[in-house]
Amino acid sequence: MDHAGRLRRLEKALSENELDFLLVTHLPNIRYLSGFTGSSAALLVGERGLVLFTDGRYREQAKQEVKKARIVIGSKAPSVAAVESLASQRLRGGRRCLGIEPESLTAGLHHRLGSLLRGKVRMRFAPSLIERARMVKDGEEIRRIRDAVRLGASLFSVARNRIRPGEREVEVAAAMEYAARRGGAEGMSFPTIVASGPRSAIVHGRASLARIPGRGFVVCDFGVILAGYCSDRTRTVHLGQPSHDERAFYRAVREAQQAAIDCARLGVSTGDVDDAARSVLRKWKLAKYFTHSTGHGLGLEIHEGPRLAAGRTETLEAGMVVTIEPGAYIPGKRGVRIEDVVLITASGCEPLDATEKDLVLL
Repeated sequence: MDHAGRLRRLEKALSENELDFLLVTHLPNIRYLSGFTGSSAALLVGERGLVLFTDGRYREQAKQEVKKARIVIGSKAPSVAAVESLASQRLRGGRRCLGIEPESLTAGLHHRLGSLLRGKVRMRFAPSLIERARMVKDGEEIRRIRDAVRLGASLFSVARNRIRPGEREVEVAAAMEYAARRGGAEGMSFPTIVASGPRSAIVHGRASLARIPGRGFVVCDFGVILAGYCSDRTRTVHLGQPSHDERAFYRAVREAQQAAIDCARLGVSTGDVDDAARSVLRKWKLAKYFTHSTGHGLGLEIHEGPRLAAGRTETLEAGMVVTIEPGAYIPGKRGVRIEDVVLITASGCEPLDATEKDLVLL
């Protein structure tokens, strides 16, 4: 990973936003800038480059993973140690400004850090500089996501072999997760969703102890973490012979997904991609049953920017990796969702290892 290049670009962004220092406390951002994967750390970006603060549990791990930052091992909370270090420095010029990540600090810790600075450095909320940079993936990140998507896609065949009447949803999910681990996954991107029969109408219907009924839709939404990067995929199957209405319901969602994929291009707004999917479902008189956004970015986290949703104005750029996942859900009856991960390229949109999406009957 090009950690040095990422740091240079961040330092430029700090200058443009009139920030002298940045305290990074969100762990995925720390990994993005330094390569450190531990669970307790803070990064201080400023005049002395990049300094990683962590504790003794990660002494050896930090040495192995971090090559472009100075490492400080301490016994205090890493964010506290970082701010104390900053407060002890002799700073030239007028009053300096420290940016913090507001969404990863509690109100109590924010107050404590401010008191440690003793007025020497002004502290303010920083814009989402790192998250914005993370939206556009470099070549190595794309390679890792592609590998994660391929491993994740292979789990669908496991699901198909285990989905049968009387099987518990959690048993199907367990078989998929076991296969993921055997395939090299560090873990799942999120709790595996296996929602059958009327439960298929629950958008995030995590696998439960419910037994799969003899007929009806089964929504499987799953993803893996491989080499730090996430995948995400949804496929919906049907047990027994579907009715005419059920076939039409599935067809509507599939057409909506394809319309969104066709729309997802360089320079297109994320809101327009969402509208492409929603317009198809509107024609099928199913728009009111589409209750979530069309997609989201993914990478080090399962949910990253940009968000593909109504009213959003972000513009798609080459190197962005997003999900396309419209669905329709009639409460108490049925639900269908189809999802793929796509890469925005200079010439269009590339689904990463998209598999056949005809309705599978079991």
